[in-house]
Amino acid sequence: MNLSIRKAAVIGSGIMGSQIAAHLANVGIQTLLLDIVPKELTEEEAKKGLTLEHPAVRSRFSASAIKKLAKIKPAPLYDEAFASRITPGNLEDDLAKIAEVDWIIEVVVENLDVKRSLLKQIEQHRGPGAVVSSNTSGISINAMAAECGEEFRKHFLGTHFFNPPRYMKLLEIIPGNDTDPELVTAMKVFCEKVLGKGVVLAKDTPNFIGNRIGTYGLLVTLQEMQKNGGYTVEEVDAVTGPAMGRPKSATFRTLDLVGLDTFVHVADNVYHNVTDEQEKAVFRTPEVLKSMTERKWLGEKTGQGFYLKRKGEKGSEILSLNLATMEYVPQTKPKGASLEAAKAAKGTKEKTKALLAGKDRYSELAWNILKQVLIYSAEKVGEISDSIREIDDAMKWGFSWDLGPFETWDAIGLVRSTQRMEAEGLTVPQWVKDWIAAGNTSFYKNESGKLYSVHISTTQYKEVEHVPEAISLRSLKEQNKTIKGNSGASLIDLGDGVACLEFHSPNNAIGADILSMIQQSVEEVRSNYLGMVIANQGKNFCVGANIMLLLMEAQDEEWDEIDDIIRMFQSTMYKVKRLEKPVVAAPHRMCLGGGVEACMPADQVIAAAETYYGLVEVGVGLIPAGGGCKEFALRASQSQPGADADLQPFINRVFETVGTAKVSGSGHDAKRLGYLRPTDRVVTNQDYSIYEAKQAVLGLSKGYEPIPEEKIRVVGAEGKAVMQLGAIGMRQGGYISDHDLLIAKKLAHVLAGGDVPAGTLVTEQYMLDLEREAFLSLCGEPKTQARMQHMLTKGKALRN
Repeated sequence: MNLSIRKAAVIGSGIMGSQIAAHLANVGIQTLLLDIVPKELTEEEAKKGLTLEHPAVRSRFSASAIKKLAKIKPAPLYDEAFASRITPGNLEDDLAKIAEVDWIIEVVVENLDVKRSLLKQIEQHRGPGAVVSSNTSGISINAMAAECGEEFRKHFLGTHFFNPPRYMKLLEIIPGNDTDPELVTAMKVFCEKVLGKGVVLAKDTPNFIGNRIGTYGLLVTLQEMQKNGGYTVEEVDAVTGPAMGRPKSATFRTLDLVGLDTFVHVADNVYHNVTDEQEKAVFRTPEVLKSMTERKWLGEKTGQGFYLKRKGEKGSEILSLNLATMEYVPQTKPKGASLEAAKAAKGTKEKTKALLAGKDRYSELAWNILKQVLIYSAEKVGEISDSIREIDDAMKWGFSWDLGPFETWDAIGLVRSTQRMEAEGLTVPQWVKDWIAAGNTSFYKNESGKLYSVHISTTQYKEVEHVPEAISLRSLKEQNKTIKGNSGASLIDLGDGVACLEFHSPNNAIGADILSMIQQSVEEVRSNYLGMVIANQGKNFCVGANIMLLLMEAQDEEWDEIDDIIRMFQSTMYKVKRLEKPVVAAPHRMCLGGGVEACMPADQVIAAAETYYGLVEVGVGLIPAGGGCKEFALRASQSQPGADADLQPFINRVFETVGTAKVSGSGHDAKRLGYLRPTDRVVTNQDYSIYEAKQAVLGLSKGYEPIPEEKIRVVGAEGKAVMQLGAIGMRQGGYISDHDLLIAKKLAHVLAGGDVPAGTLVTEQYMLDLEREAFLSLCGEPKTQARMQHMLTKGKALRN
C-alpha cells in the first residue's frame, strides 16, 4: 500500500493531543486541531464583548493549546515557527473538514463510551480511504469501533504515542480484528520513516505492551519493598535505576513524573480487564497509592509525591517519603557492596550481573523484582505480542531500559537464572523450558552480523527483520568491516565505496587519538574510497574537546603543548575540508564545541532532528579555536559577495550566537541559528542518519569537484568596534562580568579578522592564527581555568 499523509486532524487538544499535533507539524504535515466548544466565556473574552458564538471563543480550547506549545518544556516543536502548520477548530463547526485529511487521530478522554460516540461522528465525515486511529494507553481497539461499519474498521487502528510525543521513541500500533494488514504495514513504515518512531505491533489487550510490562514492574517493586526488609524510597531507586540498566528516575521518581493518578488509572485498566486472579492481585491498587492519591500527593504535578522539594536552611533540599509513617524525611545515600560493584562495572550487562551477584539486601531486592518481571514478560508472549523482540523494544523505547526483559535474561545467564527461579519455587513458562531443553542457552544470537531470536512455535531461531536504512556500526564491526582504528575512533567500511569515521572515546570527547584517526582516515579515503561519513552511534555525537587535558596543561603552564594541540586540531579539520572526496557529517543529540567544528568542514551536514548543536567554548572561558570562528567568517563572506556588501549584520548574529554559547533545541533550530547551512538537512529518524549520509556521499561523488580555498572578506577594525561596543554595553548594564567582557572582546577580534581595514581579504590560515592566539591567551586566565574545573566537576556529578 502506498500511504501518503500530507494532512491530518487531531481531535482533542489536551496535553497529548496538542503535542501529537505539534509532532505532525514538526515533520511538515498540515494539521487540524479540534476540540469541544466552550460552554462559558472567560473574563478576558467577556471584557472584549465576545459571545459564545464568536469563532475565537468557539475554537478557544484548540487555539489556546497551540499558543501554549511555545511555553511547554521540553519544547514539543522543533522550531516555534512550525506552529503555523496547525489550524485550530472545534467539533461543531469544523468536523466536516476532516473529509479533506489523510489521517484522523482521536485523542480524547480515556473513556470507552466517549470514544465510541466520537468515532461514529468521525465515520460520517471522513473521506474515502482516510486512516483513523485512537491514541489510547489501553482501551480495546475492537470495542471502540464495534458499532462502526466494516469499511471504517478496515482503516481503524490504535496508535499509542508515549509522552512526550516528540521525544519518546516508542509508538505502539494496535490493529483491530478487521484492520487491513496492508494498512498496518504501511503505517508502520510511515511512522518509522516520517515521524521518526520506533514502532512495535501490539495485540489488542489491556495496556498493550509497554504499559502492561512497565506497570507490572513498578507494582511488584512496590510490593517487594514493603514485603521484604523495609527498604526506603531512595534505596529502591538506587537498586532500580542505572545499576539495573534503568533510567536515573528509577521507580519512584518515575512515578512522580508520570503522576500517581495517571499510574493508578493505567493499573486499574488491567485489573478490571484480566481474569487471572494472581495477575489481578498484582494490579490491585496498593493502599499506599490510594492514600497518596486521596491526599493529592500525585507527584510533580502537585509538588509532592514520593519526593518533596522544599527550601531549607542550606537552600533547596529533596526529602523522601517514609511509607511507614507517611512523613517526609531527609534522604540518606544507600551504601552496599552490590551497589558499589554495579557502579564500578562497565556496561549494562556487567552492571546487572554485578548487582545480582552480591550477597546483601540490595542484590536480594534486585533479584526478587527482576525474576518476577522476566517470568511475567515470558508469560505474556503470544498474548500481548508474538515477538520477544517487540517486547524488548517496547521497554527500551517506552521506558528507557537499556535492555529489554529477554535481553536482560540473556545477560544474566538464561539457563542458570531459570534454574534458580525454579529452585525458589517459581513457575517458569513451559515455552522457556522447552527452548532450553532444545539445547538453546540464550533467546538471541548473532551470526555473521545478523541477529536471530527465539521462534516459539518451532523452538528454532528466526532472523530478526532488519530495516536496510538502519545501518548498525556495531554490526559492521562484528563483520570485520573495520578498516583501521585506535582507542578514540575507527574507520568502518559502509559498503559501496563509502567509509565511516566513528568516534568512540569516553563521551566522544575529541583528543589526540581521534585527531590522529581523522588524519589517517583522510589519507585512506583519498586513496581507496569515494567519500567519507563522519558519524557514530554513541549516546551523544560529541561533547567537545578534552577539557581535562587542556586544564592540566594550562595549570602546568605548558603553553607550547596547548599550542601544539590547537594546531593539530586546526590542521586536522583543514585536511577534512580539503579532501578531494566528499565528506558528510551526521551529528545527533549533543554536538558541542569541537564536535561542531568537526562537522563544519564537511560538504554537507545531515543532522538528526534531536541534535543539540552549538559552539559553547565561551561557557568555559574560551573561544572556538578549531576553525569554528574561521568557518563562520567564511560563510559571511560567501553569503554577501561583492566588495560593497554589508557583512556586519551577519557577523553580529554570529557574535551573539557564539558569544552567548547558544545551543540549538533541535536540528531545525540549528538551521535557524545559522549553525547549519541551507544545503544541510535534518533527518527525523536518528536510526537512518548514517544511511542518509552515505546516500549523500554517493550523490556528491558523481562529478565531485573540491572547492578551492578562497580569501575571506572581513569586517575588520570597524566591525570589531561595533561588536565590542555592544559587549561593553552589556557589562555596563550588569548583564556580564569583567571576565565575560574580556572573552567577548577576544571573540570580536577574531570574528572581525583582527585590526585590518574593513573589506580586507584574508586567508583561512590567517583566521586560524587569530583563533589560536586568542585561545592561548584565555587559557592563561585564572578565571577561565576555574570555569573549566567547575565544568569538569559538574559533569562528573551529573554522570554519578
